[in-house]
Amino acid sequence: MPQTPETALEIDLQALAHNYGVIRSRLKEQTRLLGVVKAFAYGNEAVAISRKLENLGADYLAVAFSREGVQLRKSGIRLPILVLHPQPEGLDEVIEHCLEPSLYSRRIFSLFLEALEKHRQKEYPVHLKFNTGLNRLGFPEADLNWIGSQINASEAVEVRSFFSHLAASDDLGERAYTLGQIRAFENIVQKSESLLGGRPFKHLLNTSGVFNYPEAQFDMVRTGIGLYGYSNDPETDRLETGRVGRDVTQDRDGDRDVPGDFAVDRGLARVEPEPAVGPGHAVERQVKDVRGHRRAEVVVGDE
Repeated sequence: MPQTPETALEIDLQALAHNYGVIRSRLKEQTRLLGVVKAFAYGNEAVAISRKLENLGADYLAVAFSREGVQLRKSGIRLPILVLHPQPEGLDEVIEHCLEPSLYSRRIFSLFLEALEKHRQKEYPVHLKFNTGLNRLGFPEADLNWIGSQINASEAVEVRSFFSHLAASDDLGERAYTLGQIRAFENIVQKSESLLGGRPFKHLLNTSGVFNYPEAQFDMVRTGIGLYGYSNDPETDRLETGRVGRDVTQDRDGDRDVPGDFAVDRGLARVEPEPAVGPGHAVERQVKDVRGHRRAEVVVGDE
């Protein structure tokens, strides 16, 4: 019986370094850069890519779930790691592996405070995500007073950053919508600083935002697909290092109710309030070295 041919992906880390440099060249000197390596680095190889980003001078990494951050820590990655969608069952390992969670709802905020108290932590770094129009995860502006009361009553957390996520930064036809999101974020930041004190850093832009809205860099930008040569500009898409990730399943990441006529996810085309799959899921891979590159057998996982 003939064997099934092996499917392999070779990742050119020099191409990755080139793409990193292109994005860095669009930033102000003081702007930090966060590399998003969720979903096996968009279906590539998270550990090797994280190591390369660390060597290139990235300031932060981001993953979707705590288990991804744990894998990076166990592989020796020392950069700060933001967990974008922490789930209740993973909060203990967030603390145990020095990961930094995004707190995006009253429920996850309260649960994480309980976990911190259990672990006797003080001034643990957290990031507050606000919803300005993507409508997937994030506190509404109306929760600012509640957030302030929780933080001022506890010594367990230290707010490291405020952030949000643009819904349509790649679509110049939705420029008015994106500019509205930028203004909404600026307003939330101003109110947050007066309520919470301190000077947390701010970040809003994704890859397309870096190229289309450079005036909104704030203190840091986040780039994921841009590291693999994809933006929304054919002139900028100089290199493609390969894209094999596939959406296979979805846990419900948030606990927000979204009206049916709201846009959900990155584009503004109307979708179902609970999409069947999400951007944080991909195909699991078994990785081995092949002549200085990374070779990957595709394995469909059940997570």
